[in-house]
Parts: sequence; structure tokens; C-alpha cells
Amino acid sequence: MIAVYDFDLAPETAAVVVDAIEGAAARGVAVKLAYNVDYPGPIPVPPPPRTDPDTVERLAVPTAAIPGVPDLMHHKYVVRDGTALWSGSTNWTDDSWTREENVVAIVHSREVASVFAADFEQLWRSRSVGGGGAPAPRALDVGGVEVQAWFCPYHGRRLSHRIARAIGSARRRVRIASPVITSGPILGTLAEVSADGKVDVAGVVDATQIEQVYGQWQGKEGTHWKLASLAQVLRQAEFSGKRSTPYAPGSVHDYMHAKVTVADDVAFVGSFNLSHSGEMNAEDVLEISDPALSGQLAEFVDAVRALYPRAPLPNIPAIR
Repeated sequence: MIAVYDFDLAPETAAVVVDAIEGAAARGVAVKLAYNVDYPGPIPVPPPPRTDPDTVERLAVPTAAIPGVPDLMHHKYVVRDGTALWSGSTNWTDDSWTREENVVAIVHSREVASVFAADFEQLWRSRSVGGGGAPAPRALDVGGVEVQAWFCPYHGRRLSHRIARAIGSARRRVRIASPVITSGPILGTLAEVSADGKVDVAGVVDATQIEQVYGQWQGKEGTHWKLASLAQVLRQAEFSGKRSTPYAPGSVHDYMHAKVTVADDVAFVGSFNLSHSGEMNAEDVLEISDPALSGQLAEFVDAVRALYPRAPLPNIPAIR
């Protein structure tokens, strides 16, 4: 089972991926592929996919086009043999694999795989981002590590509050990699923790995309508080910003695309930007309670943010 937001590969790369998919089908493996279609764009976060439906439909396996209007089918996961999961932030594009920062989690667990399979089947049946329900998050034991799977839009608001609560409860460190940070619960909590100065808070965003968000917020009186909150975070905490290529038809996609939150020894990894719109998309996140993995992911965030300058602040005199 494959669910992917963007499927756009050069001929050489496509040959490898398509041969693997069709080769599995030829061996008798039941392969299904769901993908996002129809978003007219342009949108800043996430940028519109470049999937060619005709290319996908030519695959010798069953496919399902999930309409991405008004909310996106933004997953990037694979369930294999009911025993393993491949998930994270990376789309199936050459730019994703060569120009962007991304994180992929591979989990060998029948329980986790079955939860994602259930989510896939409801997408497959409903052909809709919000039409068929999704498994509720519950604690699963994976080799002694507690893992929970979260799916939006059904549990989108709960997920944002869950991440916010983890940030608010942190005592040592918070590390974040996300193209933007616009979810109200997360943004408000992060601003408060940053202002308190008791926890080591740092991260990395996509500077180009976050400036596009500034422009949207500046034009709406109801989101001025978000400008002030995000300015507080970026001023008080150590956040870097990658200056990526602005979206345009045919442009490269070289965004800071990883989606990771670490709060002490808990990590959240998946397709979910820390955004209000992400709460309404079809998204997936693994919440993993493991000190070693959280430490590894925190180091990854620190390595990425070290590559780029400080994130830009919103240029609004009233909140300087």
C-alpha cells in the first residue's frame, strides 16, 4: 500500500521505482497506490504537487486519485506485507531525494503497519481526504518503545494539542524542523516556552515559505497575534531559515522539508507541517517515546540549522 502526495521522477529514477512497483505486482504482490490530484495552486505550504496523473495511471497496479481540494492528501507512506512501515516527510520526486532536507522512519511492527493499513483502506474506499474515518491514536509497543500513530484530519486538532503539550512539558530541550509554524496551539506554547528561557529551544524553518506566510498574516487582522507569537519564538530561540527557491511552475523544489519535533525524549515524525492547514489535510505522524531516537533526531535538526542563517523576523514595526 502506497500513499504519496507528489510522484514526479526523471526517467532514470522512475525506471527504478516503477520497476520495483510493477515487479512486486508481477510476483503476485497486491499493490495499491493512492495519490493527490487536482489542487490548482499556487499555495505556499506545501507547494502544489507535480504528479502527472497519466504517468501514475499507466502503472500496472490499481491506483486511486484522491482529490486535493480543498484539503490535501499529503501522506508519504508505504505499508509492506503487513509487517513494516516506511513513512516521513519525503515525496517521491528527484528534488525531494537530492535537494531537500527530509526524514524517513522505517518501523518493523505488525501493529503499526496494521494501523496504517486501516488508514489506507479508508482512503481507498472513500476517495476523499475527509470521507471515511481514521484509526484513533493508541499506544503500541514496538520492541519496548512506545509508538502512537496520528492521522489527520480526524485527529488533527488533537495532534496539534498533543505536540503543544509535549513542548510545554519539556524540561531540557525542544528541537523543531518544519517549513512553517502556524498551528495556534503549537505556536502559542512555543512562544511561551521561548520567552521563559528555561528550556533549550532551537530549530529550522524554510525562510522563503515563512515569509510568504508573513505576507498572508499581515493582511488579516485576526492573525496579527500569530505574527507577534512567531516573532517572539524566532527572536528568543535559536532558529535558522533556509532560503529556498520560490515556488513557480517548473522551478526546482529545494525546500527545508523535514517535519520533526523533539521534546525531551519524545519525537514526532511524519508528513505534518506544524500548520493550521495541516490539521485539515490527510497527514500521518508517528509519536515515538525513545531517548536514543529523540537524541538522534535532535542532532539532525541541529546539523540542518547549522547550515543556514538566522530565520527572518516579520517586518512589522508594531511588534519590533
